[in-house]
Amino acid sequence: MTALTERLPAYTGFAAVLSGAGLPIYIYAPKYYADTYGVSLTALGAVLFGLRLFDVVQDPVLGWISERLRSNKKMIVTATAGLLALSMLGLFAVTPPIAPIWWFGLTITGLFTAFSFLTINFYAQGISKAGAGPQGHIRLAAWRESGALLGVCIAAVIPTLLMDVVAAPFATFAYGFAVVTLIAAYFMWPEWKGRTAAEPTHIREIISDPVARKLLILALVNATPLAVSSTLFLFYVESRLGAPGWEGALLVLFFLAAALSSPLWSALAGRYGEKRVLLTAMVLAVASFGYTVTLSTGDVIPFAVVCVLSGATIGADLTLLPAMFAKRMAVISPTGGQGFGLWNLVNKFTLAFAAAVLLPALEQSGFVAGAQTSPVGALTMLTVLYALVPSLLKLVAIGLLIATKLED
Repeated sequence: MTALTERLPAYTGFAAVLSGAGLPIYIYAPKYYADTYGVSLTALGAVLFGLRLFDVVQDPVLGWISERLRSNKKMIVTATAGLLALSMLGLFAVTPPIAPIWWFGLTITGLFTAFSFLTINFYAQGISKAGAGPQGHIRLAAWRESGALLGVCIAAVIPTLLMDVVAAPFATFAYGFAVVTLIAAYFMWPEWKGRTAAEPTHIREIISDPVARKLLILALVNATPLAVSSTLFLFYVESRLGAPGWEGALLVLFFLAAALSSPLWSALAGRYGEKRVLLTAMVLAVASFGYTVTLSTGDVIPFAVVCVLSGATIGADLTLLPAMFAKRMAVISPTGGQGFGLWNLVNKFTLAFAAAVLLPALEQSGFVAGAQTSPVGALTMLTVLYALVPSLLKLVAIGLLIATKLED
């Protein structure tokens, strides 16, 4: 227990940085480039989908590399953290020196390549950190995912808070992110351990394992609702609720509820089992988020309640599923790199689906980002995509979880 507890705050801090470079960028970057540089939503969706196709090859390769790092691991991982910081600066703090859509593609590719490699190594390192006991993975996940969710909260709210303070809020956010990334990398430095005696695992061994395969499929289906709602969140608040300026407060409610609920879900899972607790959270997600379909212009307070309830259920998703997968990797792939390369790919593919399908569909309905008014049909499409589609996808995930014997 002493070995596990030691330096866990470093995992919390590093997880916060990674989460700040993940979901909030999917929330803010497309709208920022659409509003600031006039890039079309369809073009942005195409770039993001192309990047996810690139990830199909990239993430397993990064997992392969991760499993073979030895004494040079500390230096390589820390240098990648530097790339993450520089890419964030390029995305938000540098005026595009070339066509904005190409600059967007270049900088976001650097950002998410660094994000992928750091995430794979970070979660793979957690396997050995947690040890052999089953509760070690849940305990580490509580520290790690609480940090991740707090990082999401901060990254989600800071740009909107800065809008009333500085002339270039996203550039200021990018500089702050770069500094925090270097600090987190410094404290995480002692934790990086190169390849041990365990042989690297072939990707076929992971895919052919029934439990690992079921968890990957479940992660794919279960993460898609969050990807859908995250991609459309800013558009929904601004245009459907008619509440510009409330985006930051509502985002922080959502992610803060997720962060504060994470230790509770971990404690409940330790007592009642991960599957039962996760299933309860998923049912609550459908009940709370499905109510969003009934909301209309001005319903900010009811939507805030939805944000709190649905955010709390996300805490279960982001805490319990990675812990369950890590426990399985400890059995079939102790080095963990290839396994979390697949895990990372699955989770990012859901964001590709959201970007490639939803943004063009929304634009085709007549929706224009930042417009003072939108056609009734466009607002109806926005509501259906934002509220109804995630609820239906979550129901599919519930059915899959019920039919899957994960305790095996």
